[in-house]
Amino acid sequence: MATPIQITFRHIEASPAVEARVRSLADHLHVFSDRIQSCRVVVDAPHRHHHQGKVFNVTVQVGLPGENVVVDMERPQRDGHEDVYVVIRDAFDAAKRQLQQRMASLRGDEARR
Repeated sequence: MATPIQITFRHIEASPAVEARVRSLADHLHVFSDRIQSCRVVVDAPHRHHHQGKVFNVTVQVGLPGENVVVDMERPQRDGHEDVYVVIRDAFDAAKRQLQQRMASLRGDEARR
């Protein structure tokens, strides 16, 4: 992806390994759309008083002309993911599905013209 990828870590120390995984998955998004203008990813570990271990939330925002595809993998505490790589994978899988749906609807609009 020629578009720069913005990665933000909140309430968690930045990790080169996590950043590399995010960049790898973000680079793969261009397969689903060549119209991507930006990609922003937030990896968050909100403080939870009543939970053992950390719960990670990941938001992926993919900028397309005139709109954004936004995925927020925030889980209720009881279903929260404790492995940041699982949440990152799930967030990018959801972003891929949304991009595929958006591109399919655009192709459908163009085919009807």
